[in-house]
Amino acid sequence: MMDWILFDANEPLTFMRGAFWGFFLFVLAGFAILEKRRALRNAFLFAVSLFFYWKTSGSFVLILLFSTVSDWWIGHRIHASDGATRKAWLAWSIAINLVILFYFKYAYFLADSISPLLGTHWNPQHVIGGLANSSFGTSFRVDRILLPVGISFYTFQTMSYALDVYRNDVKPVKSLVDFGFFVCFFPQLVAGPIVRAKDFIPQIHRPYALTHAGFGMALFWILNGLIKKVWLADYVATNLVDRVFANPESYSGLENLLGLYGYSLQVYGDFSGYTDMAIGVALLMGFHLPTNFNSPYKARNLGEFWKRWHMSLSSWLKDYLYIPMGGNRNASAFTWISGGIFLLFLILLSPSFGWILVGSGLLLLFLALAWAFPGVQKSISTNINLLMTMMIGGLWHGASWNFVLWGALNGVGLIFYKYWKRISPWEIKNRWWKHLIGILLTFHFITFTRVWFRTGSQTRWEDIGSPHDLWHEWFSANSMLHQLTQGLGGTPFFDVIWGYRSVLAVMALGYAIHMVPESWKKTYRNRFSQSPLFVQWLIAIGVIGLVWAGMSAEMQPFIYFQF
Repeated sequence: MMDWILFDANEPLTFMRGAFWGFFLFVLAGFAILEKRRALRNAFLFAVSLFFYWKTSGSFVLILLFSTVSDWWIGHRIHASDGATRKAWLAWSIAINLVILFYFKYAYFLADSISPLLGTHWNPQHVIGGLANSSFGTSFRVDRILLPVGISFYTFQTMSYALDVYRNDVKPVKSLVDFGFFVCFFPQLVAGPIVRAKDFIPQIHRPYALTHAGFGMALFWILNGLIKKVWLADYVATNLVDRVFANPESYSGLENLLGLYGYSLQVYGDFSGYTDMAIGVALLMGFHLPTNFNSPYKARNLGEFWKRWHMSLSSWLKDYLYIPMGGNRNASAFTWISGGIFLLFLILLSPSFGWILVGSGLLLLFLALAWAFPGVQKSISTNINLLMTMMIGGLWHGASWNFVLWGALNGVGLIFYKYWKRISPWEIKNRWWKHLIGILLTFHFITFTRVWFRTGSQTRWEDIGSPHDLWHEWFSANSMLHQLTQGLGGTPFFDVIWGYRSVLAVMALGYAIHMVPESWKKTYRNRFSQSPLFVQWLIAIGVIGLVWAGMSAEMQPFIYFQF
């Protein structure tokens, strides 16, 4: 437990370590000194953000810097150009970002898939050279391709900036330091939310202002995030979820089901807890980050769920992928270009020639239907747009077939719901019981798909960034499905419930709080933020004591650090 308090030069800085809060006190002190000199303040925050990332991902801070400088420079070139030249510069930005993302995130995935086809073994490690051979004083071994923490988040962030400049939604940022501050701002750098330039850049030029209520709200979000991380995520993971997923066949079908319920609570508590703390830390410095979660398990259908869960990624995929493809209008040239690239990528990753034939056959079938029946062409095209967006969203999470399948299942679910709501009188009714049934069906569908999401995830610090064991992940998911379908019978129900009574009580409380009406939550948030300072600190001390009591001996990494 002492490693939570002391600064360890070999540990990454995270919200769950005392070293981070010591680092943050230093940042606040420097911020207070430089607050009125905005250029120096932004340079200071840029510098400490780079230090934060270096402590988290070692020498891969150089990749972050390269991505920052290249997109800042290309953004100016886009703004100063027109016509084909303008498009060419945008293409360069997208290509640079995707090459970086694909190499570090999918190189081993690709190598493992194409090596049998080529009859040889390609080691992508040889390409990176010297960068992979040093740790630069951090604890992270970089003697293989590790995944730079947060690369999916900051790559999407810089790519959206170039696209916004191209669309004339924002003007290019004049100062490289200001742009670097926007990209590297440490509270949201490694696990989001994904911030857009048009929302954040204006904030860095505004005078600093923090009211008593603003301080109280920032403190509330930090405390709220700590409770979520420790009790709803780590406690449930340590005492139920990790045990079941480590060896599903050793547990009954009921225990596997409870493990799935626990994981749905864990992944929400972990990711939204990080977001809450990021929002609170940023707010103490006067910066507002976007809301990333809105009680997602209250969603009455799958479409509503994806408007409530990981909202910054969902909106990014909609604005920069789904709509450019044609959205719900029709297919576009971008649909066929991106679809062809994605299909080629999936074919190269296919485990056998048979899967290649199946995939190619399905594609040809869709094309034939679109050509033979022009009346259904729009419907087929829009469904392909939606399915491909969700599959790419799944692949964004990691180089695993489990993530691709998870995304595909959600895409199919969205397509099914799109047609269901058109023909069902159910959708016309507005009754509480209908809402309840919709919430239960949506929750259970989302929880079911997480069989593949969790078995494709890495759960230990030492595993984050290492290549996925594709076959182990696949068979782990199959083992859990087998237990859920075949192992429910004969389980001593009350014995299992009693044996997990403590963790189930925490889960029940967590889900109950989650379902509290939003108006109630706003009320107690506002009351806390407006209460006297000594009341806020008394509550903070109590919450920190509760957090301390729930902390496990080995801290769990934030789930979304691996993405």
